Amino acid sequence: MKRLGLLDGYILRSTLLPLSGALAVTLVALLLERVLRLLDALSQSSNRFGFVLELTANLVPHYLGLTLPAAFFVALFIVVTRLSDGSEIDAMLAGGLSLSRITAPLVALGLALMIVSLVLFGFVQPYSRYAYRAVLHSAQSAGWSGTVVERTIISDDSGLMITADFADASGQSLRGVFIRKLANDGSELITTARSAQIQIDRETNAATLVLDNGQQLRFNRSGTPRALAFSGLFLDVPMTGPSKLLRTRGGDERELTLIELVTGTDQDIPLAARLAELYGRLARAMALPLLPLLALPLGLAAKRGGRASGVILAGVILIAFQNLLQLGQGLAASGRADPLLAVGLPFAVFSALCIWIFMGSRQRPGDTPIARLTQRLDLAARRVWALLPPRRNASA
Repeated sequence: MKRLGLLDGYILRSTLLPLSGALAVTLVALLLERVLRLLDALSQSSNRFGFVLELTANLVPHYLGLTLPAAFFVALFIVVTRLSDGSEIDAMLAGGLSLSRITAPLVALGLALMIVSLVLFGFVQPYSRYAYRAVLHSAQSAGWSGTVVERTIISDDSGLMITADFADASGQSLRGVFIRKLANDGSELITTARSAQIQIDRETNAATLVLDNGQQLRFNRSGTPRALAFSGLFLDVPMTGPSKLLRTRGGDERELTLIELVTGTDQDIPLAARLAELYGRLARAMALPLLPLLALPLGLAAKRGGRASGVILAGVILIAFQNLLQLGQGLAASGRADPLLAVGLPFAVFSALCIWIFMGSRQRPGDTPIARLTQRLDLAARRVWALLPPRRNASA
């Protein structure tokens, strides 16, 4: 029992490091891409960096749930190929351990990750999704907060637009100022100034712009202009705060927890949509313990057929499974298919495929139909590569 315990610990330690690395790299890459898009979308907000930090924090559970299956499979494939290349799996088999016993700690790790995934999908993501939408709504509808970022156009629903060629770190000392204000009666006020200082009154929630050396152009409702040149001018501009989210959490089935999907809410969400979301979350979580059954035979086959073909085949299987789940959820939510059948059928096919591949590798590890398929794929790739014209050397 001590030897088996040491073996389990060794396999788990060998898996956790690649798993952590794959999770970190994938999560950071996805978040960086999303942060760039958020910065571009919120470029008009004077507090865009604060909003982006909140939005990014609320995106972590969503992307963590997305990357967990892929990162787990990549870690499994790395560990199995490493053990296979070092003949460690051959030594384990020669020592009397079965392939099922070698896979047991990986399946146990998959069960632990399944519980983590259920918590993420079932309870953390619904709240973080709603919080993300609430912060994004506030950021997009936020008015002027009394600070200006240089070379950025700040506007709000009241018809106010402010921009400056230069602003200091506080956003309240400006140069090259342009202000445009549209009134409800159709009149328009345009003000330009060489420099300006912003003075904020927190009690009245208003800001006073002390403008120097500028001009003001006013158009009344009929379009008649009136011009004014000034050396100094005080201009009062009201500040507006962010508006609140109009609805409560639960307007979308993805904002409901697992318990709420079963019991229902006060929101008018069809039963078919709730069941499709419920079965989809359960299927994605329950697929995690099945990944070792797929990764181990493919990793052993990579020693014969090459790693590239095994990775490609695994990627095709996982992507097809995810897309079929999404298709089934969409058909079930629209009422075109039964939720249990539309979501359960792809999961049943994926489960049967993983079990069939694993059972076929128990008798002769590494020599299975999947191994022979990967060998053929690798051989076909080599032949295609040989048909390509040789690249000329650098001197030519």
